[in-house]
Amino acid sequence: MSELSGAIKRALEDGFGYVRLRGEISGYRGPHASGHCYFALKDEKAKIEAVIWKGAFGRLRFKPEEGMEVIAQGKVTTFPGSSKYQIMIEALEPAGAGALMALLEERKRKFAAEGLFAEERKKPRPYLPKVVGIVTSPTGAVIRDMLHGFNERFPTRVLLWPVRVQGEGSAAEVAAAIKGFNALEANGVIPRPDVLIVARGGGSLEDLWSFNEEIVVRAAAESSIPLISAVGHETDWTLIDLVADARAPTPTKAAEWAVPKYSELVECVEKFMMRKRTAVRRALESAKTHLKASSRGLPKLQDIVAMPRQRFDAVDRRLSRALLANTRAHATQLARITGRLSPATILQRHSRCAERLEVLERRAGRALMNRVAVSRRILDGRADLLKSLGYQSVLSRGFALVRDDNGQMVRQAASVQAGAVINIEFADGRVGAIAEGGPGPDTQSEGSKSSERGSKTPRQKTSGRNKQGSLF
Repeated sequence: MSELSGAIKRALEDGFGYVRLRGEISGYRGPHASGHCYFALKDEKAKIEAVIWKGAFGRLRFKPEEGMEVIAQGKVTTFPGSSKYQIMIEALEPAGAGALMALLEERKRKFAAEGLFAEERKKPRPYLPKVVGIVTSPTGAVIRDMLHGFNERFPTRVLLWPVRVQGEGSAAEVAAAIKGFNALEANGVIPRPDVLIVARGGGSLEDLWSFNEEIVVRAAAESSIPLISAVGHETDWTLIDLVADARAPTPTKAAEWAVPKYSELVECVEKFMMRKRTAVRRALESAKTHLKASSRGLPKLQDIVAMPRQRFDAVDRRLSRALLANTRAHATQLARITGRLSPATILQRHSRCAERLEVLERRAGRALMNRVAVSRRILDGRADLLKSLGYQSVLSRGFALVRDDNGQMVRQAASVQAGAVINIEFADGRVGAIAEGGPGPDTQSEGSKSSERGSKTPRQKTSGRNKQGSLF
C-alpha cells in the first residue's frame, strides 16, 4: 500500500508540477498551532484541498481570508495518510482589483461597526507643534517635499521613523513606528512628537494595500498623538485615512496642515497687536471721559472742609472759656483747703500717731511674753509627763532592764540560754553578765541571791529564773 501511495504521489508531482489556480477560499480558520494553514479552493464545479506551510505563509504579501477569491500558485501532491491530493501553495494574490475592493469594503464595515471611524474619537491637531513625527520611506520624493514644505511655512523639528511603505512586512513596520512614537517620553532624549504624519506617494490599490491592513488601522486608532494620514493622491483612499484624526490629500498638504505659515502667523500677530493697541486706547479714553464726568459730580474741596472748619472754630472758642473756668474753680477749691492746712495741725496728728504706736508696741510686748510663758508651761508639763512615762523612773524604784548581746530587751527568763551574754541596766549604770544553767523554778535559795549580790566581778553569772518582772 505504501508503495502504491508513493507511486501515485510521484505520478502527480511529475505529471503536473507547478500550477496556477483561481478559486474562492473556503474553510479558512487562520494558522494552525504549528503555523501551517489548511483550507480549500473551490469554484462552481470543483473543490481542491490546499495547504500553506509556515515558511511560505510568512512570505505571503496578502494573507488568506475566508471567501476571498484568489489566484494560487503551487505544487500538486498527495497526502498518503488520507489518500487525497492537495496543492501546496507558495504564492497567493487576490484575483483582480474586484477581489481587493470586496475585501476592503468588508474590512471597512468591520472597523466601522467597532466605532473606529467615529468623529467623536478624532483628536484636534495642535496649532503650533514643537516636534513633528513622520512615518514614511527615508528615500523618495515624499520626505523631500514634506521637509521643503516645513522650511517654507514654518521651520520646526522633524523626527523621521523610516519604514517600508510597500511590500512584505511594510504594514508591521508602519504599525511599529506609530506605536514607537507614542511610547516616547515627553522629556526624554528623543522628544515625543506633538503630531504624527503617515505619508506615502500614490500608487495602485495593491501598492497601497499595507495601509489597509488591520495591524496598521488599529495602531492608528490607538495612537494618543494626533495623526494625519497622507497616503496616495487625493483620489486614493485607504482605511488609515478613515481612522486618522485628519486626512490630507497629499504629503505636502499634510506638512502645511501640521504647522501654520510663518508669514501668516506674523501677520496675524501684528493684527492682534493692532487690535490690542486700539482696544487699550479706547479703554483709556472711555475711562478718562468717565472720570471727568464723575469729577463734575463731586463737591469742591473747600466746600467739603468748610463745615468741619466752622465746627472746629466754635469748639476752639468754647474750649478756651472752659479751660479758664476750670482753672478758677480749682483755684477756689485749693484756697479753701489751704485754710484748713497749718503746721500745728500736722504736728498734732503726728503726735497722736506716735502715742498710738507706743501703746501698740507695749501691747505687743506683753502679748509676746504671755505667749512665751504659756508655751513654756506646756513644754514643762510635757517634759514631766515624758519623764514619768520613761523607763528611767522605773529603774530608780529598784528595777533593772535586761538586754541580750544584740541590745534587744529580754522579757522572759525562758528566752535566755545558758552561757548567753546579757547586759543589765540599773538606774545608776550598766553591768555585764553571763547566764548559767537554763530557766528554773520561780523560787531560788537565799544563798544564791546573796551570792549574786555579793559578786564583784564585772560579768556576773546567774542561775535559775530572774525574779525581776517585766518593766513594760
